[in-house]
Amino acid sequence: MAISRTNEVAQALWYSACGQAEIRQETLAPPGADEVRVRALHGALSRGTEALVFAGRVPESEFERMRAPFMAGHFPFPVKYGYATVGRIEGGTEGLRGRTVFTLHPHQDLFNIPASAAILLPESLPPQRAVLAANMETALNAVWDAAPGPADRIAIVGAGVVGSLVAYLCGRLPGAEVTLVDVNPARAELARALGVSFAGPETAKGDCDLVVHASGNGSGLGTALALAGEEAIVLEMSWYGDAPVTAPLGGAFHSRRLRLVSSQVGRIAPSHRPRWTHARRLAAALALLADARLDALLAPAIAFVDLPRRLPDILDAGSGILCQPITYS
Repeated sequence: MAISRTNEVAQALWYSACGQAEIRQETLAPPGADEVRVRALHGALSRGTEALVFAGRVPESEFERMRAPFMAGHFPFPVKYGYATVGRIEGGTEGLRGRTVFTLHPHQDLFNIPASAAILLPESLPPQRAVLAANMETALNAVWDAAPGPADRIAIVGAGVVGSLVAYLCGRLPGAEVTLVDVNPARAELARALGVSFAGPETAKGDCDLVVHASGNGSGLGTALALAGEEAIVLEMSWYGDAPVTAPLGGAFHSRRLRLVSSQVGRIAPSHRPRWTHARRLAAALALLADARLDALLAPAIAFVDLPRRLPDILDAGSGILCQPITYS
């Protein structure tokens, strides 16, 4: 049963045109049967994906596959997009009121969703850090796809949020030699915080058992292929939108029998698909965030109402921001 029987007004961020965003109002009916009303507390921008959305660079062939849960509008514009919101349940399904949850919802201060889409936060997880859940879910799925083992030599090329989380997870394997590789030397401090090694592309150790590419840049893919050892897997996590990418598949690529494998979070990794649901995977990602070292990925938060003005700077490739948290009031 809902707390309120009257409609309420919510505010949501919309990508309205290329390089433009605005906050729009919408009217919410009371939660329906099996729904909950969530008031947002914290959120986060997914810089890689949302930069492509903001720039109108989602290819037409991917318009349907790129739709996020609870997205509104249609690509390229206008769209209500995003998938990282932490909030408190205010009404709806009995027994959940007052609970703090993570949900894959666009940037909006108040909304109704099915109760099944609201994942309860573990008691040990601060709500501010829980905004990394979607990124951790992507990293977890990638680790399942890559199947690294103890004592492996592993390189992760690209020290963005997802690449850093993959490095963090691989760094927990017994005896694994994990290196985060990035062109920005300032990322060395992040690598230390996460408990892994750091190297620039020119100094990274090769002959790796596994290389994960997450830089979003074609030159990074070249670095990843160069670091892979004989018959190793190069796991490609970058999504380039509509940008063409040149992969250096000449030279010794074939004679070394390298395997270039894609990973994408939309489907659960084949190794786990028969037993895992999306809800179970997301709950596992939340549990994996219970480590204060991961706060190193979070930039200072900005207010939701400031997003339209701040987005161009935040999403700029040279901003240096990893995860941009959002606060709602």
